[in-house]
Amino acid sequence: MKRINLLGSTGSIGEQTLDVARARGYRIESLAAFSNVDLIERQIREFKPEYAALADEKAAADLKARVADLPVKVLSGLEGVSVCGAEAKGDITLNSVVGMAGLKPTLDAVNAGKTIALANKETLVAGGKLVTDLAEKKKVKILPVDSEHSAIFQCLLGAPENKALKRIILTASGGPFFGKTKEELKKVTLADALKHPNWSMGQKITIDSATMFNKGLELIEAVWLFDMAPENIDIVVHRESIIHSLVEYTDNSVIAQLGHPDMRLPIQFAITYPERFESPERQLDLWEIGTLTFYKPDYETFPCMDICRNAIAKGGLLPAAVNCANEEANLLFRQGKISFCDIPELINAASAYAKDCENYTLQEVLETDVLMREKVREIASV
Repeated sequence: MKRINLLGSTGSIGEQTLDVARARGYRIESLAAFSNVDLIERQIREFKPEYAALADEKAAADLKARVADLPVKVLSGLEGVSVCGAEAKGDITLNSVVGMAGLKPTLDAVNAGKTIALANKETLVAGGKLVTDLAEKKKVKILPVDSEHSAIFQCLLGAPENKALKRIILTASGGPFFGKTKEELKKVTLADALKHPNWSMGQKITIDSATMFNKGLELIEAVWLFDMAPENIDIVVHRESIIHSLVEYTDNSVIAQLGHPDMRLPIQFAITYPERFESPERQLDLWEIGTLTFYKPDYETFPCMDICRNAIAKGGLLPAAVNCANEEANLLFRQGKISFCDIPELINAASAYAKDCENYTLQEVLETDVLMREKVREIASV
């Protein structure tokens, strides 16, 4: 019986994790989210966890009153989310919290010795060295949930002991604006940017996919997960989202993992690793797919990928800086305060103010977060 602490339970990944738990009869020990009281109440009544938390204090107070008839311990704030990940009885903590808010709960869960199923990119982007050093010290496994990193992980399972890994190839759908010019992007709206061709995701990550910043985040994450130099990680646009990523060995043999764009498969594999079981994903019939296409990314029109590659190459707090600047710029675009093309410009301008240091603390990451958000708003004059 698998026991799961689920952080980010009301988001897309969280709900699909609960689909997997239902199908396999797994025990949910804790549920945590930001502010969706209605949905988390329904989840609590169905799964009866020991702990539940909402980061929003007022929403947490409302939830506590609503579930007073149940023996669940309702917590609030970021500390409450961390307790759900670290102190609840789950064997594995699945973190699908959106954004920088996921970093501290991951560190706390690692410190508590929990296996981590990671769907929060920002954990490794902003605090990669902190997280990987602590995981090594605590002998904790970090298992990827993102479809791309899960694909790489699965492709490496058959690798020789020396791995002989030459290159990682991340696939990208290209988002809703594939093939558009810089001039055309000046006119796009929020509604346009939210029309992802293949995946159903939350607004923040869907905008990141539209700017291709999401692929830059995945590149940084791959550096930490697979101990790979950024120059040995390539990106290929694959519109069908059937190949989820590939690895190339020193003999130039390339191995890929394929499947329908259904997050329940990588979620289930992270939870059940090293075993495999029947999953909710339907069987892949290649004759139905027919054609798979591949294109070189347009780095000039979508500069966010290179912004991230340059950040991880320089290291220190710069990856955290570009991540936090993007979070604020992404938010401003969703609020209608800036244009789509302002996003990469604001990331570049704000991240220039990042503190230059090779080694850093959690406090310095959190200070960088505050500084970048201030700088983005200042430069954008909002």
